[in-house]
Amino acid sequence: MRKKIIAANWKMNLTHAEAMTLTDALIDERVDVSLSEIILAAPFVYLHDLVRRIQSQPSFSIAAQNCSSEEKGAFTGEVSARMLVSIGTEFVIIGHSERRTLFGENDEIISKKLKIALASGLIPVFCCGENLLQRQANNHFMIIEEQLNNGFFTLDSSLACKCIIAYEPVWAIGTGVTATTEQAQEMHAFIRNKISEKYAPSIADLMPILYGGSVTSKNSIELFSCSDVDGGLVGGASLKATEFLSIVASMNSLHKIKN
Repeated sequence: MRKKIIAANWKMNLTHAEAMTLTDALIDERVDVSLSEIILAAPFVYLHDLVRRIQSQPSFSIAAQNCSSEEKGAFTGEVSARMLVSIGTEFVIIGHSERRTLFGENDEIISKKLKIALASGLIPVFCCGENLLQRQANNHFMIIEEQLNNGFFTLDSSLACKCIIAYEPVWAIGTGVTATTEQAQEMHAFIRNKISEKYAPSIADLMPILYGGSVTSKNSIELFSCSDVDGGLVGGASLKATEFLSIVASMNSLHKIKN
């Protein structure tokens, strides 16, 4: 059975005190988190303290939102994958649409980051997604296939099977617009099929594919009910403990029904 994952992407939000308070609220709340893996993707400066905060919480893990494409050296302001591992970070988001569009990260850079993250011991969450014009032009499948071919599929099967994929339609990120369940399932199934063709059905069957794009407690149960949606990469809704835990609870309720 594929792992069920709810990942919070805090982006560039929260002060240190707010981040610690939010984390404590997530840990202390009496919501069963044992059926899903909870990943908190926080700004670099909070990672060390968050790792210490969740040490006794087996269902929680910490992710960085990015890492350098270089192993080490004269790259002022960059943070390497090895640095992240050295403080206990387990995951890293690679290829988020904001990194692609705002910071000019192309498939070549993303491929390099994937490989260096894996070589350092991090588990990448590889993001892919189309923008509104590409969706309206009916080019969304082509765009996703290109991002997979030029980024993710540069990994061999022994490395690919260690990764998580997140489909995040750019037109649904922070807009309040969410893909319909039909759109989400269609694209997740397409991605899984491409993974099966590239590597093997066994790898595709076990790889978690998350949906990201205005996930809330109101739409999460419908999204997570899709057979190929294995959880969510949650942005704005992850900044409020009650809302985020409601999303976790929706995944758990479906998990219990299926089992």
